[in-house]
Amino acid sequence: MRVEGIENVRRILCVFPRYTSSFGTFEYAYPLTDGVQAFMPPQGLLLIAAYLPAHWPVRFIDENIRPATQEDFEWAEAVFVSGMHIQRQQMNDICRRAHAFDLAVAIGGPSVSACPDYYPSFDYLHVGELGDATDDLIARLSRDPSRPEQQVVLKTADRLDMTKFPIPAYELAEIKRYFLGSIQYSSGCPYQCEFCDIPGLYGRNPRLKTPQQITAELDKLLECGINGSVYFVDDNFIGNRKAALDLLPHLIEWQKKTGYVLRFSCEATLNIAKRPEILAGMREAFFGTIFCGIETPDPVALKAMHKDHNMMVPIMEAIHTLNNYGMEVVSGIILGLDTDKPETGQHLLEFIDASQIPLLTINLLQALPQTPLWDRLKRENRLIEDESRDSNVDFKLPYEDVVTTWRACMGSAYQPDKLLERYEYQITQTYPHRIQPPPSRARSSWKNIKLGLTMLRNIFWKVGVLGDYKREFWKFALRRLVRGEIEYLISSIMVAHHLIMFARDASGGHTNASYYSLKLQEASVPAE
Repeated sequence: MRVEGIENVRRILCVFPRYTSSFGTFEYAYPLTDGVQAFMPPQGLLLIAAYLPAHWPVRFIDENIRPATQEDFEWAEAVFVSGMHIQRQQMNDICRRAHAFDLAVAIGGPSVSACPDYYPSFDYLHVGELGDATDDLIARLSRDPSRPEQQVVLKTADRLDMTKFPIPAYELAEIKRYFLGSIQYSSGCPYQCEFCDIPGLYGRNPRLKTPQQITAELDKLLECGINGSVYFVDDNFIGNRKAALDLLPHLIEWQKKTGYVLRFSCEATLNIAKRPEILAGMREAFFGTIFCGIETPDPVALKAMHKDHNMMVPIMEAIHTLNNYGMEVVSGIILGLDTDKPETGQHLLEFIDASQIPLLTINLLQALPQTPLWDRLKRENRLIEDESRDSNVDFKLPYEDVVTTWRACMGSAYQPDKLLERYEYQITQTYPHRIQPPPSRARSSWKNIKLGLTMLRNIFWKVGVLGDYKREFWKFALRRLVRGEIEYLISSIMVAHHLIMFARDASGGHTNASYYSLKLQEASVPAE
């Protein structure tokens, strides 16, 4: 599990970079909570922190919550950083600040694994997953923590089996400050969607933790103070369907034991609708939301991007099937596909109305390295290296038309009345199919009651009194209050308020039209 024979003690500072403001980080919801300041605990850095030799002191700083200070850097002997492409600017900034204290800085994670050339200033590049490269990095730092004369690139050839992963060091993070809990069960995805870098980075044969590891991690998250929901960050929860079926009874038993204090959510391909046995188990395990990469309702486009599995069941039928198991669908949507036409935006809005999906991450196509899309566009000379643009793709339609369509769709789809009508549909048509957990001390604890009252107070004041869509809010809220649906009121408005406010930024041209864009912007400021 850990590198053996490491005698020297090293102080390691793990720093997670700030996010650029994004549709999927929910920062507009934070002021409605009881002190939330960040989205989800970062699995990668907390896993590495747990993997380090047990006698090495480790500090973890999430700069979405607070910046690393001079005292933190003075304490450390080496700095570890990890993140995604959208955090590239912030990761390079952390490296610059650490070098001011002459500290060696190592970077790992999905961005550097795909694009090592993005990070020329770092001392160590950890390319790939936890494994022999990690052991090599630890051994090198044990021998000498000072900065090497030139950059050292360590590539994982022998990945550590996920059954040997330690529990991420959740105790180092301020878990109560996160909007959602996070947990990883598997890595990899069997499908090869043209735009996706997961198979290239993590393989097509999903690797798995044991059910016992997952329940132990859930215990640890509870012990560290997580509230509300835990998101399975797997690339595809049903990448291995048999394994998912094996896990679910353990999750059901864990929920019964702990009093259903947490609701689960996950990512899965839309063909999960063909697996009633999995959906039934997920319902019993208290899964409430599934993110599905629908991408487009256009069958021609789905075939072109090698996402034929989205057509195994008609899309609308699949959505209704998931709703009938009590699961709200969250959808990824892409604009800027080669098959798009001038009327694509209008068709998307019609699909949103018909599907009644509240939350859709409408995104401009971005070609990521290590994807078939990147390779194809490179062959066609359609990759544009211009970081002032919202996408690196030379679209078939005029660039400005595509961006204008995106802004128009964001502005229309997230009008307060339209969005709250879609939540009304979920509350009346989807949520009644969820199991009703038996009363438990854990769910009705004073801590939970106080948390609910605090959020309700914040919602009434900041949205119902100070907000500028009060009429739509109170129409929605009064229905919930009359019916005693307080939990649905809180959960819906928490998300809806962020979507409404972020969509206004988007339609006004104040945010990137691609959340994977290399267009470098200032990091978002944590909500006070």
